[in-house]
Amino acid sequence: MFGGWVYFMTNHPNGTLYVGVTNDLIRRVFEHRTGVADSFTKQYYLKRLVYYEPHDDIRNAIQREKNIKHWSRSWKIALIAKGSPNWDDLYDQIAS
Repeated sequence: MFGGWVYFMTNHPNGTLYVGVTNDLIRRVFEHRTGVADSFTKQYYLKRLVYYEPHDDIRNAIQREKNIKHWSRSWKIALIAKGSPNWDDLYDQIAS
């Protein structure tokens, strides 16, 4: 089990982006997908996991999230495109 995860949610390729951090990626993405909590992702129907990265320590994950939030949109898109050029939903990769 990793200390934390940084992840991106979206509604469609090149759509609205949400950058988050969690200690339980499967649970958190499930919450976004089902709209359990009132949040930005629920408001904008962001149900597609398009990027995630593990961190050994939750503090490192939190700092990485903060750094990414200051990046330009084009940098975020480039990061997503490296691992998922078609902006595929990666939830099945982590949930199986």
